[in-house]
Amino acid sequence: MTEQGYEIDVLTSKFEGRNLNPLKGITIHHYPSLNVAKRFGVPYPIISFSAYKPFTKLIKKCDLVHAHGHVYMASCMAGMVAKKYKKPFIVTQHNTFIDYRSVLNVAEQLNDLIMGKQVLKQADRITTVSKETMKYVLSLGADKTKTRVIYNGVDTDFFHPANKKESRRKLGLPENRKIVFSVRRLVYKNGLDTLLEAASHVAQNHPDTLFVVAGKGPSRKLIETRIKELKIEANIKLAGFVPDNLLPAYYGAADHFVLPSASGEGLPLVLLEAMACGLPVTATAVGGTPEILENMKNGVLVPPINPEAMAGALSKLLSDERLGAALGAEARRTVEERFTWEENVRQLKQIYKEFV
Repeated sequence: MTEQGYEIDVLTSKFEGRNLNPLKGITIHHYPSLNVAKRFGVPYPIISFSAYKPFTKLIKKCDLVHAHGHVYMASCMAGMVAKKYKKPFIVTQHNTFIDYRSVLNVAEQLNDLIMGKQVLKQADRITTVSKETMKYVLSLGADKTKTRVIYNGVDTDFFHPANKKESRRKLGLPENRKIVFSVRRLVYKNGLDTLLEAASHVAQNHPDTLFVVAGKGPSRKLIETRIKELKIEANIKLAGFVPDNLLPAYYGAADHFVLPSASGEGLPLVLLEAMACGLPVTATAVGGTPEILENMKNGVLVPPINPEAMAGALSKLLSDERLGAALGAEARRTVEERFTWEENVRQLKQIYKEFV
């Protein structure tokens, strides 16, 4: 049983890097699936007919079903089985529409209409991580009376300002350079093309700046090629996958954090983590991000897919340490006041109590 008094069974597809040692009170199960779209940077598991059995086995014994994401086949099956056995069904939506700027947009729109609308219709309650995400599900026909915003939260004890020198020594990062950190899955929607172009501009006036990008994904080779084309090998470090226990050290080692998302953001956890660590943040004004960041008060907002604007904002912060320190301190206060993990859990428990 968890500290909050729940026994939680998590049913998910099999995936690389899955957590084999969950927290006390949480048991992880896997359903059979394929992910043929993975090569295109789209994490969309396709469930097999045999998945019905594990869904039924778990849902029959539970008190409540909580699905994450309206477009997934697993969410649709969970909703169907929940209705069959008269179990409350809650859906949390994490992202807004992702603009792939390709034929994938059509596939996403069709999936919204076929799968997504069905899941939202099945739900007894829908929570969204931002107001922008709420607009997205309402546009698909979600019942407004059943929908509410619960902002993401972050563990402010785990993510907090740290000693920069110690963090850099622990990670083997240079102590005498300005470090701009980003956590991104290496796919298009995460705006890494914009980040690389911005890094190229920044390096011209701040050649000692090192951009450290944590994450892995199908676009890594393309990114490495682009880094060479821009001749910024000395200014970019692709750190690869970083486990959760090392993330605070990376935030602690950084001078700045940048979030270059092109579209699709609901309320990015990495943004809250960076703010909790007291970093001055530069982020694109997409999704729910402007609901957290007040420009030039607790961070800097720039338009998406605009490397010149991003480079200009970062260059200004790199040249003005006092401004960066003030933004970072205010960012920490913002998270402590509004976006703690405890507040997120408190609101979610209120919803659970409506049904069980």
